[in-house]
Amino acid sequence: MPEIRHSVCALDCPDCCSLSLTVENERATKLRGDSTHPVTRGFLCGKVAQYLEREYSPERLMYPQRRVGAKGEGRFERISWDQALDTIASRLRAIAAEFGPESVLPYSYAGTMGLLNGDGMDRRFFHRLGASRLDRTICSEAGVVGMTEALGVRYSTEPEQFRHAKLIVAWGANILGTNVHLWPFIMEARRNGARFYTIDPRRNRTGAAADKHFFIHPGSDTALALALMHVIIGENLYDADYVERYTEGFDTLRQRVREWTPQRAAELTGIPAEEIVALAREYATTRPAVIRLNYGVQRSERGSMAVRTIAFLPVITGSWKDVGGGLQLSTSQAFQFNRAGLRRADLQQKALGREARLVNMAELGAALNTLGHPPVKALVVYNSNPAAIAPNQNAVHRGLRRDDLFTVVLEQFQNDTADYADILLPATTFLEHTDLYLAYGHYYLQLARPALPAPGETRSNVEVFRALAQRMGFDDPCFADSDDEMIRTLLDSPHPYLNGITLEQLDREHFVRLKVSNEGTPFQPFAAGGFGTPDGKCHFRAEELDYTPPVESRHGDAQLRQKYPLELISAKNDDSMNSTFGHRDAVDRSTAEVHLHAADAASRAIQAGDQVRIYNARGSCVLAAVVDETVPAGVVSAPSVRWGKRAPGKGNVNALTSERLTDAGGGPTFYSCLVQVERIGD
Repeated sequence: MPEIRHSVCALDCPDCCSLSLTVENERATKLRGDSTHPVTRGFLCGKVAQYLEREYSPERLMYPQRRVGAKGEGRFERISWDQALDTIASRLRAIAAEFGPESVLPYSYAGTMGLLNGDGMDRRFFHRLGASRLDRTICSEAGVVGMTEALGVRYSTEPEQFRHAKLIVAWGANILGTNVHLWPFIMEARRNGARFYTIDPRRNRTGAAADKHFFIHPGSDTALALALMHVIIGENLYDADYVERYTEGFDTLRQRVREWTPQRAAELTGIPAEEIVALAREYATTRPAVIRLNYGVQRSERGSMAVRTIAFLPVITGSWKDVGGGLQLSTSQAFQFNRAGLRRADLQQKALGREARLVNMAELGAALNTLGHPPVKALVVYNSNPAAIAPNQNAVHRGLRRDDLFTVVLEQFQNDTADYADILLPATTFLEHTDLYLAYGHYYLQLARPALPAPGETRSNVEVFRALAQRMGFDDPCFADSDDEMIRTLLDSPHPYLNGITLEQLDREHFVRLKVSNEGTPFQPFAAGGFGTPDGKCHFRAEELDYTPPVESRHGDAQLRQKYPLELISAKNDDSMNSTFGHRDAVDRSTAEVHLHAADAASRAIQAGDQVRIYNARGSCVLAAVVDETVPAGVVSAPSVRWGKRAPGKGNVNALTSERLTDAGGGPTFYSCLVQVERIGD
């Protein structure tokens, strides 16, 4: 008889879906969204709806392997787990003895959002070893800093409240591609008369479905936000009572934005001044109005300031008072776990007597090639594919090819990074192990137990790092913790949002809403102030607000612009998740394209379907031209992230992106990238 089992999608997406599997004879035959979950609501995105194809793919890695070819060739031979673990432990021990333990660098991100397999036993292991710490900035850190600078704490409007809005602005947010479970709430609002606008350098599927799309020049979002405030404050459209009660520094803000006229912003953003004025008036006078701000905005050189200034808009309009108003960027900070108990950073004292050095993951190319005192001699990669996703790809590949670099990769498929491994270990999928999940697009905490047996010799990250700790002789009791003990540690938090939530409840119910508000009551974090500051007020600190165009932009370095006149946006591909599904032929085809405006194509004698070379001083890649109206003149868009191993020249768009960092937070500047495009052949 078929059995229905529960799981949770572990992919890096705000929706964090609750899953329902139909299982017969320990094999899944159907995967659906859980109809009882208030946000998942019984459906899945296109990529996860096909996840069983990945689960049962003949390309899955099933046993440990050792490299037998040159680095990057991807030739391996099968070995046992004992051989693999002994080799890793002996090499790490020898490297730490000769160069110091900080010569070992872990590299991971959100290949799984599970806390145990992404933020648990692995952290304990590397802390106890004394390895270099990884500054995990690759996705959201600039936005995290910007939002925190603005509001003091990163709480957001619940997705369920979007149904009450009368104006919804998706700013740098491709909801249909990367947050699809918000869409039904938006559609409900639109059926009730709401208007839906999008602001983005490209008109993606979400923009095509909007009532109005605003094409904005890449990286100029701060200028637009300041100009919107210029109009709202200058025309007295702000909420004077809310501002008086719950903010500090408004008079300075008034003076600061006076110089940011719509005309000035129009020159920088490409949005006509009259449209900026109209948007400001409509936003300020429509109640409720909500902004869905996503992380694309902060992947530019001025990205942190962009998030900070945009986050002030619902403050000055008092939009946080309204059910269905406010702003959503991330809900993740509401999940106030006992992360210190899980990660055990105190173990560094045992290894080093101090904190280990911090290496920014967005600067991996530099770390592998030029970092000293000590140099990186061992790299352990899990939950990530840096050979494909890290910026300045040619430098990253050069570092990965080093003969003196010992590289371990934990993976499910032989992706770009796996080809460089010395030891390649087979990892379980999220359907095959226990984990605890927060969300960054809603407020439901979720637990998943193994829904399917782990195939072959695959092991979870928790199992691997637990076994490595034993091989290394780490006898600290925490390395013997079971999965359930680690979950109990996480839940052992004094924060009221987790009050009373237990492992037993999660086992029974699968998902539990955080105690962010009384049952049946919407969560309005800033309706009456309550900002994350000592006095509970929003402090504008307007003297810090400013905008300078990114170096790599149409208004940046003029000499660079002359050589490389096009601004490249390498936004997320709708049908994949960063590089996770790069083994699929359909994904490879969709990430092998570049979109150009007709004017830019014509001036280069490029026609639809032509193979083109995109290049700058850092590198190049080859893609197929798509000539359409999804981007304005001067902008090109290439969906990311293709497996470079499947591409001509073995590179993708990250051969073009730089290691320049954002204005705050140390994030990568993927979307501040100047390029040139030329047709290949006669």
